[in-house]
Amino acid sequence: MEIVNKISYFVLPCVVILVAIIILVEKRDYFSCFLRGAKGGLKSAFGLIPSMCALIIGVNMLFASGATEIITGFFAPLLEKIGVPSDILPLILTRPLSFGASLASFTDIVDRCGVDSLSALCASVIMSSTDTVFYVACVYFSSSEIKKTRYFLPVAL
Repeated sequence: MEIVNKISYFVLPCVVILVAIIILVEKRDYFSCFLRGAKGGLKSAFGLIPSMCALIIGVNMLFASGATEIITGFFAPLLEKIGVPSDILPLILTRPLSFGASLASFTDIVDRCGVDSLSALCASVIMSSTDTVFYVACVYFSSSEIKKTRYFLPVAL
């Protein structure tokens, strides 16, 4: 393990030196290539702002309205009957929408139930095996200007 640590100190400087050598040997204007890429990145970022604002406002409205508590209260008895802890329902509702909200739900579950409880273990699986579907759709479809998503949402959920 110590040899790996010693090697890791030299990897980044070697990569930087190798890139510098390639830039000097090839007669190409890499700075203008960088500027074109940065310009395209800024264009994509500005294109994402309206859809990101709509997503953030929608998620905040959902939580502020108390809809998550109503949905949790409605489905809790059903989940208990099939063996799913009702403590993880807020996480199930928030995970596709917002990473921050789902992380807060996850932390709350672990704090209330303990790290070795069934609820915390189920929440860990949910956090590690799912993604914020609506955020990913918002970012990727907005940046690539895809209008017809067809089966994306049912398949992703």
